[in-house]
Amino acid sequence: MRNLLEFIAKYNHWFLFMLLEAISLVLLFRYNSYQGSVWLSSANVVSGKLYEWESDLGAFFNLTTLNKELSMRNFCLERQVAQLHRLYGDATGDTTWTEKEQLSQMSKYDLIPAEVVSNTINRPDNLITINRGSADGVRPDMGVVCGQGVVGVVYLVSSHYSVVIPAINARASSISCTIRNRGYFGYLRWTGGDPTIAYVEDIPRHAKFNPHSDWVVTSGYSSIFPPGVMVGRIVNTYNSSDGLSYRLKVHLTTDFARLRDVFVIGDTTVAERARLLEAARDSLKPRVN
Repeated sequence: MRNLLEFIAKYNHWFLFMLLEAISLVLLFRYNSYQGSVWLSSANVVSGKLYEWESDLGAFFNLTTLNKELSMRNFCLERQVAQLHRLYGDATGDTTWTEKEQLSQMSKYDLIPAEVVSNTINRPDNLITINRGSADGVRPDMGVVCGQGVVGVVYLVSSHYSVVIPAINARASSISCTIRNRGYFGYLRWTGGDPTIAYVEDIPRHAKFNPHSDWVVTSGYSSIFPPGVMVGRIVNTYNSSDGLSYRLKVHLTTDFARLRDVFVIGDTTVAERARLLEAARDSLKPRVN
């Protein structure tokens, strides 16, 4: 306190000068219309620029939330398009029992939003880490998607994080797929190299499709992914090594190099089916008399 008083006493003339300067400026701008208008105009410009900077800063920090909302909306719109397509086919008679069944099964799935915190695309065994875990309802073998399409399958789970095997994992990823509107299915596998290209194996030789423009989607034949989630577009067709099936080269819709916001897909009937399967296995065990 003593040092403060000594400082004020030493520089009191400067403080007096600043006080008188402030009083003179107030008198100048308040009692002179021209100077007052100049001050008001300048103040409005400065405050407007400050508000603009504040708005831009707020918009920047809201980009993450906005991106999540857009990704969720994009994925939901993809689902709605697929459902509308099936409803149209049902109304016109151009549909199959399998498509109707897939539509009715959509109520089994829910979405858990997550964010990618670690990702690789240039290794044979690429892995993705997301910021959701068992505390958020994530379990192993759940499917992961983004607004563009398929991402991968949950592999390991901790309380707040999960490791995902993406579709671009050459050693462990195999996703059941079908050619959209054709009904033929195979398995998506990545062979390394280009993270935008994968291959669908085991398409039967009698399959009818456009080898350069048809789309590949998830088949829905497992509890991991719902039917109709986008996988990619067919860009070329080859014969399999044994000549008994086709091998489709697919350009993936998911951009793994820019992946950020994803959704974990939960199947609410998995536990029920697991219990039923276990009961069936127990009933088939040989009994000892």
